[in-house]
Amino acid sequence: MEFTKSNRKSAMSKPTSFIPYGRQSISDEDIESVVEVLKSPFLTQGPVIPKFEEALAKYSGAKYCVVVNSATSALHMACMAIGLSSEDVLLTTPISFAASANCALYCGAQVEFADIDLNTANLSVSSLENEITTQVKAVVPVHMAGQSCDMKAIHALVAEKQKKFGKKIFIIEDAAHALGGMQESNRVGSCVYSDMCVVSFHPVKSITTGEGGAVFTNSKELYEKLSELRSHGITKSTEKFVKESPGPWYYEQQSLGYNYRMTDFQAALGLSQLKRLDQFVARRSLLAKRYDEAFRNYPHIQLLEQKSFQKSAHHLYVIKIDFKKLDISKSELMSKLGSQGIGVQVHYIPIYHHPYYAKMDSYSALKFPGSERYYFEALSIPLYPDLTNDEQDYVISSLKI
Repeated sequence: MEFTKSNRKSAMSKPTSFIPYGRQSISDEDIESVVEVLKSPFLTQGPVIPKFEEALAKYSGAKYCVVVNSATSALHMACMAIGLSSEDVLLTTPISFAASANCALYCGAQVEFADIDLNTANLSVSSLENEITTQVKAVVPVHMAGQSCDMKAIHALVAEKQKKFGKKIFIIEDAAHALGGMQESNRVGSCVYSDMCVVSFHPVKSITTGEGGAVFTNSKELYEKLSELRSHGITKSTEKFVKESPGPWYYEQQSLGYNYRMTDFQAALGLSQLKRLDQFVARRSLLAKRYDEAFRNYPHIQLLEQKSFQKSAHHLYVIKIDFKKLDISKSELMSKLGSQGIGVQVHYIPIYHHPYYAKMDSYSALKFPGSERYYFEALSIPLYPDLTNDEQDYVISSLKI
């Protein structure tokens, strides 16, 4: 079905600027906080980093937080901290950015997938149950679009498998989308049902530091490993030295770490943004509710289910479209919307579709009917705190096809 003349007439006037699917919100206070650090003696490894970590830990309810230069780095560090190796399997969802799986390959481990629940696009607990084998050392649930997976159920399932197999299985939450969200009375990042939780500070996420990420944990042992891995595997703590210190300049590299450090001016931006996190989430939630009301009874659009015991951070607003009934392809619709000044995206291509993973010859799309159908139907439409009601109404009218 093509856009008809009547469709065009009913649509609101085209906005003066392009409406992206996501965008950061930067205030004068944010800018001033960065400038203050740029004028200070420390641009990196200074006092703002620990302040940001303390504020994030306090917000989430976790005991510890380690900030790094990206959520991808955070996932890699989390896998290294648990000793993931070539003998192990990491189990995650196919519907995510590739970093959710790549972190295992960085450690030489294997990646396997469990299918999604088509209603939420989150990891299916029943599929997960069938995929946890004795080789699995880590499960990485991805909180798709800002709504937490059912972490209580996942934690219970993993505990049952641990008992059965007599080995530790780590849970690492990929909460890149979900800072500011909740499950029951627990904030995402509290690690009540996980060993670690990773968040992202990319510009389209809940808050931004430009690029950046963090790992939350309640384990002192994991915290110390993460802190060391972030900075080349080097320690300056005298009580940890293997050799006798010859003087105050001394430090030791005790493991093979990486330079995954965040700068102080990035942390300053994050600290400033964190003050508005709840405000950002409230605005995203309000916009999501307006979309819900507009599309709930529209015959060719289905919405992702929002669980009553969870509060989504609403990083993305994903609609599922019956393209066959509309007689229009996803590509055609995206092109039409783009020509009308509306940016949309697909989150995500199933990871096993990527050529790098496809060449491994171990992934069959037939195993993941939920992921395949989701990929065919899903489209992310504009959602960010500075999206105006008028701009949103224009997006809604443009999708009434």
